[in-house]
Amino acid sequence: MTSRSSVLLQKMMQAVRVAKFGDPDVCVVSKVPIPSPGSTQVLIKSKYVGINPVDTYIRTGTYPMKPDLPYTPGADCAGIVESVGSDVTQFKAGDPVFTVRTVTGSYAEYTVAESQHTYALNIQKLSFEHGASLGTPYFTTYRALVLRAKAKAGETVFVHGASGGVGTICVQMAKHLGLRVLATAGTEEGLGIVRDCGADFTYNHRQPDYMEKIMEDTGGKGVDIILEMLANVNLQSDLQIMAQKGRTVVVGNRGSIEINPRLMMVKESMVMGCTLFGTTSDEWKEMGEAVVAAQAEGWLCPVVSTAKEYTLETASDAHRDIIGNTGSKGNIVMRVS
Repeated sequence: MTSRSSVLLQKMMQAVRVAKFGDPDVCVVSKVPIPSPGSTQVLIKSKYVGINPVDTYIRTGTYPMKPDLPYTPGADCAGIVESVGSDVTQFKAGDPVFTVRTVTGSYAEYTVAESQHTYALNIQKLSFEHGASLGTPYFTTYRALVLRAKAKAGETVFVHGASGGVGTICVQMAKHLGLRVLATAGTEEGLGIVRDCGADFTYNHRQPDYMEKIMEDTGGKGVDIILEMLANVNLQSDLQIMAQKGRTVVVGNRGSIEINPRLMMVKESMVMGCTLFGTTSDEWKEMGEAVVAAQAEGWLCPVVSTAKEYTLETASDAHRDIIGNTGSKGNIVMRVS
């Protein structure tokens, strides 16, 4: 631990704390000591924090993985390295970085993360708001599209609910990989965002005939890959529009649904889940190298929602809005400093 870290340990910071599982109002700002990085860790002074749906599931206490109480929510942040542990060589104080996992939680003025889950932010290409929008959305997309679905250039991918944080990056990555992209959104503004990200065909999923239009636009073949953001609503319909040997990757779900497995038998298709919790060390390394390259190449630019500004004091509002919105428009971020 550096001497600078020792000085910071004597100081306090603001952080969102959850003392009991429950509704968004359990997110309360408190004063806590600034954490210290271990030998393989990085202490980051946060500028922006990324808000993800999984943060809200964990907060309710219904998610399979429950943190010990009290805890600070969040995995994604972007900021400046304050200090590093004795075994960290790839970062130094002053480096701009972003995270995809944290040790102490990201809803705070300072965050500790493992160096393995911390990545350089190319501030010549992206802002700190963009950086806070990279972690969970980018790595989820890469894991779903590349590692799970094993997408190949020339295939067709359907992104269901594409105007949100994960969806917009899905569209950008799929186009970069040479796929033909079909995508939905629930508002005209959302559809415009999806088109700007590069989607070849767009559909309003509030229209009753959009599935028929997808089949028409694929010449009756259906789609090779589906990235599903709300499986408890859409999975049965997904099975109907998959191509022969198609794959659906579930990256979002909020309940249960009845499906007809015979649809999978006929097309020899498959449905698979995707979560970052099962990521191996080799996969983290591959994804980290890919996200650094994507920034340099310039095709990756997360869409940041401008509908409302959030701070640590309004984290509960951010949790309500990310779940209760009726038309996602990019990533929700929270300003810290």
